[in-house]
Amino acid sequence: MSPQTPQSPVRANILKFLKTFLGILRVLQIVFGAGLWVTIAANKYEGSIHFVLFVAVLFWLLTLALFFITLLDKQDLVPVVGGQRWLGTNLAHDVAAALLYLPAIGVMIYKTERNAYCNLDKYQHMCLYKIYLTAAVFACLACVAYLVSLVYCACRKCRGAQTVI
Repeated sequence: MSPQTPQSPVRANILKFLKTFLGILRVLQIVFGAGLWVTIAANKYEGSIHFVLFVAVLFWLLTLALFFITLLDKQDLVPVVGGQRWLGTNLAHDVAAALLYLPAIGVMIYKTERNAYCNLDKYQHMCLYKIYLTAAVFACLACVAYLVSLVYCACRKCRGAQTVI
């Protein structure tokens, strides 16, 4: 039998965060956000889809930043919004994301309905219906993940918690 080596504090914190409810939600937000903006960016887009792409990329990057800062337990190094304000910062991020994802969902649903005519079997030209439908589903899933995270962080904040983990 080999002796067990002790885990480093960073690795222990990473495993601890990834096992939490908020850690799992952050991973889902990153996956759904990436799915949304990759779906849109890989295809032709115009007009109001630019707003959806802006929201998806902005909150994907911000969520990645929050995720890695929390994962590495470096909240104390973030000026003004770090340290004991980190839970409030996560809560504000989730509120902003949920509020901006809602009109993005509306835009995607509108664009999907406008392109529903080309979903016919005999339609010969390029059809964006399935692409917009996929993007609308990713936007809805991302918004739900941000709303659940918002409720979770708000409950923790109301109970007096000051840390994310």
